[in-house]
Amino acid sequence: MVLEKKSALLEDLIKKCGGCAVVDGGFATQLEIHGAAINDPLWSAVSLIKNPELIKRVHMEYLEAGADIVVTSSYQATIPGFLSRGLSIEESESLLQKSVELAVEARDRFWEKVSKVSGHSYNRALVAASIGSYGAYLADGSEYSGHYGENVSLDKLKDFHRRRLQVLVEAGPDLLAFETIPNKLEAQACVELLEEEKVQIPAWICFTSVDGEKAPSGESFEECLEPLNKSNNIYAVGINCAPPQFIENLIRKFAKLTEKAIVVYPNSGEVWDGKAKQWLPSQCFGDDEFEMFATKWRDLGAKLIGGCCRTTPSTINAISRDLKRR
Repeated sequence: MVLEKKSALLEDLIKKCGGCAVVDGGFATQLEIHGAAINDPLWSAVSLIKNPELIKRVHMEYLEAGADIVVTSSYQATIPGFLSRGLSIEESESLLQKSVELAVEARDRFWEKVSKVSGHSYNRALVAASIGSYGAYLADGSEYSGHYGENVSLDKLKDFHRRRLQVLVEAGPDLLAFETIPNKLEAQACVELLEEEKVQIPAWICFTSVDGEKAPSGESFEECLEPLNKSNNIYAVGINCAPPQFIENLIRKFAKLTEKAIVVYPNSGEVWDGKAKQWLPSQCFGDDEFEMFATKWRDLGAKLIGGCCRTTPSTINAISRDLKRR
């Protein structure tokens, strides 16, 4: 019953948005724009330790840009990752909890301000707790290959995600966002974990793709979606951090493979070299292209649209303008 009520909250938001809600954009990108040094195995999560107020500022910037859903700064925040920095288990769990609290505080402060203004075009945003893939924790680019090695089993993946999931759920987000999942094994681990922990918060699971056709592991999306389609916990499925030129084809593909809502938030089109730790020049979308294509993605069936790496609040503002205009 609780899960149904929370899913209804998301459904109501999507209806208020005219059939497609706006997810925020690149978090680490915006932190770097403000001068944060995040070239670190913890990536954006290092700001939870060094500058939590900056995290809240970035959430506010995306809310002002028109985001209907803000995603927490916990993508690369893991207990093993924090422990490797010398933090205790208690400190690590506190930082995970803080990632949700900062997003909720920003959302509530923003809504308190704009709700007093007549004629505003904003919705009261929902908070999605980000749960990055195992590959994100490894910080070796394996979320873009899907090759975790023979020693990584279903049980190992569940054990890796379990305590982080528990802490994030206890912190009280509206949604859970499993991001850049590269293979069926990890998707299945996430689904089974939600059931085992009796989680009563709706979730989405986003894969990525390096060829616009398959998951990074080489598995078909038909294979990958099989365990997700059977799960009541999974509200939406889709793609994040893939080039935007792949999105149209992938929405068409997913629409044939699932009855779940479809969520897409591509990167700018630049390619991340996980080993060299740098972005490589490639075919990119600017804000104008995102604005132009957002309506097409919605009309093809996407219910949640946003941006990932290298997109900014101006990108989200362009998407929001386009979707709310038509």
